[in-house]
Amino acid sequence: MRRLDPALLETARRSLRRRDAVLGAVIRRVGPCGMHPRGDPYRSLLRSVVYQQLAGAAAAAIAGRLRSHFGGRYPRPELLLAARDAELRGVGLSRQKAATLRAVAAAFADGTLSNRALRRMGDDEVVAALTRIKGIGDWTAHMILMFSLGSPDVLPVGDYGVRKGARHLYGLPALPKRVELEALGECWRPYRSVASWYLWRSVDVAPPA
Repeated sequence: MRRLDPALLETARRSLRRRDAVLGAVIRRVGPCGMHPRGDPYRSLLRSVVYQQLAGAAAAAIAGRLRSHFGGRYPRPELLLAARDAELRGVGLSRQKAATLRAVAAAFADGTLSNRALRRMGDDEVVAALTRIKGIGDWTAHMILMFSLGSPDVLPVGDYGVRKGARHLYGLPALPKRVELEALGECWRPYRSVASWYLWRSVDVAPPA
């Protein structure tokens, strides 16, 4: 499966400009797509759990304390599973997030999941595998696909920023529901990840339709 790289990002940018004049105007203003997939899926999952439903600054502070507690990086599965609840709560994690982090660690520790296996899966397989973990939903799976695994054709239909960008850019009366956003994004295939990135940027650079 082809993953996002500089050449593919440029191909996607040109294709989206031709197919969608509204999004194309944003692409011209923003310039090249700044998506740079990085990080292994396991540690990216831990980071995504920490950032769920938190403002960026608060999440970054908790993530920093968590990494600092484990020597400056996200802990390996066995270290996370061995940590006491008080340790995890002490860095600012809620009980629910601590439990989800443990569930992620357990799945990687027992071999249910691995970085190598996730990199070999198709997008739908990744979503199915990750959402079997209690506390991991579609949004987190989509973020892993886009920003860790570098999948070019993910549309995170539950992401507020993408929905807000679509409403702003296309002059919609309300935030689009899943079906509406999927219909709007049909012309973006097979580069919906790149289109989503430009939707995030569109609120800052484009006047509403």
